[in-house]
Amino acid sequence: MTRPHTPHPTPHTPDCTPEETRVWQALKSVNDPELPAVSILDMGIVRHVSVQHNHARVTITPTFSGCPALETIRADIKTTITQLGFTTDVITSLTPAWTSDWISPEGHKKLADAGISPPEPAQTNPLVQLAFTAARCPRCASFDTEVKNTFGATLCKSLHYCHACKEPFEAFKPL
Repeated sequence: MTRPHTPHPTPHTPDCTPEETRVWQALKSVNDPELPAVSILDMGIVRHVSVQHNHARVTITPTFSGCPALETIRADIKTTITQLGFTTDVITSLTPAWTSDWISPEGHKKLADAGISPPEPAQTNPLVQLAFTAARCPRCASFDTEVKNTFGATLCKSLHYCHACKEPFEAFKPL
């Protein structure tokens, strides 16, 4: 079953106010607590930003509804935006559901640089239907890999082994 593609959110919309631009810029510094190599913007977690009368409202969609880092992410957003002088609400929206296709190109690069295989596109990858049977090795780029465990250090990653370079690695699950 595939979901309709929803484009990655962007702070560069023509109707973005200067205050909203400041909030988007500040959110670049909020790292995903479970994947500190990437920001919540890199992960596509931030869906919308609005600022009215010195009050910022940030809408987020967690990578999955039971994300154990959700409260930490919310607190980090509030702290970061409050430092700009705004009062802040962080709203969680589960619709549409987050997809790994929302990870930005920069997020893919940062994941690979951290030794985590970024997900293949969920919308076009037939392997997603086969329970994550292959992932590109972030060290040697080989697809000669196998899943060793469907859960890694976090629920959004799986453990793999590369037969080409003989190294274990984690892969972000395509969702």
